[in-house]
Amino acid sequence: MHLQLLAIAVISSIIFFLCRRRRLPVLLLDYSCHLPDPERRCTLDLFEYICLRSRLFNPESSSFMTSIFCKSGLSKETYTPPYLFQPPLLLSSKHPLAIQEAEEGLFAAVSSLLNKTDVPPEKISHLIVACSMFSPTPSLTSMLVRQFGFTDSVKTYNLSGMGCSGGTTCIDLATRLLSQNHGYALVAVTESNGINWYFGNDRNMLIPNCIFRVGSAAILLTSDPTLRDSAKMEILHTLRTHHGTDDSAYKAGYQMEDADGNLGIAISKDLVRVAAVGLKRHVSLLASQVLPLSEIARYAFKVVLSYMRGNRKAIASHVPDFMKAFDHVCIHAGGKAVIEAMGKSLQLGNDVMEPARMTLHRFGNTSSSLVFYELAYLEAKGRVKEGDRIWMLAFGTGFKACTIVLRVLKDSSIDSANPWSHCVSRYPIS
Repeated sequence: MHLQLLAIAVISSIIFFLCRRRRLPVLLLDYSCHLPDPERRCTLDLFEYICLRSRLFNPESSSFMTSIFCKSGLSKETYTPPYLFQPPLLLSSKHPLAIQEAEEGLFAAVSSLLNKTDVPPEKISHLIVACSMFSPTPSLTSMLVRQFGFTDSVKTYNLSGMGCSGGTTCIDLATRLLSQNHGYALVAVTESNGINWYFGNDRNMLIPNCIFRVGSAAILLTSDPTLRDSAKMEILHTLRTHHGTDDSAYKAGYQMEDADGNLGIAISKDLVRVAAVGLKRHVSLLASQVLPLSEIARYAFKVVLSYMRGNRKAIASHVPDFMKAFDHVCIHAGGKAVIEAMGKSLQLGNDVMEPARMTLHRFGNTSSSLVFYELAYLEAKGRVKEGDRIWMLAFGTGFKACTIVLRVLKDSSIDSANPWSHCVSRYPIS
């Protein structure tokens, strides 16, 4: 397996250098992450009250969710959707509250971003929105066009079902569009948590209730080279892989009805293993694009030497040192176990995984927007410096993996719109 991955990496490296063609550089001008109102904070007491008030969970399920909440690594400051604050008799009216949730997050993030960048809506040539679990008609892109007055010629893309990789997938799509022609692309990512809360007693479907929380982000990209001095970062590489041909990968996160007809997302017990296998395949392709030749040679030498010695256990333990290519990592914080498994699989230290762990603690799993909250954490800490390279890595149902590689064009500084501005001094926590 490792020799196959090594061969793929070498061949991919040759093809990459031979076939790459000149394209327009794509710049990340700025981004904004939504900070919900303090009244929406989801403490353990509130979480337990919501479960008891619904009268839809048996005692075993309520106890199980409390246990998961306490072990999840989430703080009492994450945010829950407006749907869960409604009186019990109104909980059956989901759609209007799903619209409200989407509008609150998307409108706030986009408005903040346009104000920060001083780019008028008329200049936006591409509008891309990702929301995995809510796809209304008219679409979420239409909602934004109407709210902000984008022009008749704006090209809109509405992505659903992409899971937690939706945000990075949007950046990949925007990069491909902008690399061919000058323009601006506005990316907005959110998730609809309220409409997808599960009210049943299947344990695999109860887990999302415990870890998914409210969050949205907006990102503005351009291929106008005259704006390089005002841009924060440049997109260097993108990579997407799909591992859905494997049944266990395809069903690692699966929307379904339980035996009583209650709709929800079932999280497979195999998820961590599936993520680790998908990650190995993904990074074997990524290595050729980002690692220096000296690190590729070092890795290849170790693998071949172990193979010649017949030491299969040693082969499995060899991993390229990706910190030779990156200064920071924003890896999707899908859950405490996922973070630990990814860190172990890539042999990344606790300091490298800190943004993921702290973001999970402060905001929970906000799905496709999560990696941008991690980036905001790094900026709030003042760690992002000119010339640094940042690796964004997110996973989605299906099973998908998506990488975005960024190069920092200027030293970071915290602004009042940063979602960490009021609390970053308390982090990191142990």
